[in-house]
Amino acid sequence: MNQSRIFWVTGASNGLGLALVTRLLEQGHRVAASAKEGDELGALAARYGSKLLRLPSQLHEEDQAASACQQLCHAWGSLDTLIINAGTSEYLADNVPHSELFEAIVSSNQLAGEHCLAKVQPLLAKGDAPQVMAIFNRYSALQLYAPTQVTAGWNNMPQWLREERQALKDKGIDLTVVAPQSLKTPVTSVQAVPDAWTPESAAEELLQRLPLREPELVLEVLDVSSLWPLPR
Repeated sequence: MNQSRIFWVTGASNGLGLALVTRLLEQGHRVAASAKEGDELGALAARYGSKLLRLPSQLHEEDQAASACQQLCHAWGSLDTLIINAGTSEYLADNVPHSELFEAIVSSNQLAGEHCLAKVQPLLAKGDAPQVMAIFNRYSALQLYAPTQVTAGWNNMPQWLREERQALKDKGIDLTVVAPQSLKTPVTSVQAVPDAWTPESAAEELLQRLPLREPELVLEVLDVSSLWPLPR
């Protein structure tokens, strides 16, 4: 990606999301980051100035997703690439019981993804060769509701996005779903072995693959918390 583009990365407070923001800025792109306040993002803002746009982080709330899109529109007027970090735990309330943690990760990431995708499409339509990459981990890719039934958009977020693919394509927007291999709906016959990805190595690999616009990528992570830190 030698040509400078405009990116929006969600779930960018830490882990993989922050690594994606950092690498994109190093490559010379303009990057909007939905993230909580933090020292790392503050350092990036001091270094890259107007190339980094800080947006609301709580995108599972529809008004914050709408505000993020409005701010992005006012700042840059269009968007080339939306990267939905759909494994983040930064949408979780501080008091979520451990027994409800994984369901909360799934449901909050699904809400954030739905709100962002619905509201950002006019900006993507104005972008250059627009695309969306949605990245899941083994928790956020779970089929929570009626898990014994067939995988469908109403009970599984990766599948919901796949069902949106043609409508996005009709608008000129390419979609890449990055997720662990599903036993119910495998996207390849090749078995992927979990690897010891770091946020930096995973970000580098995903950004190298991004221009290929592949519909599906399999990402198996040995230590989920290394890329998507869980609340303590």
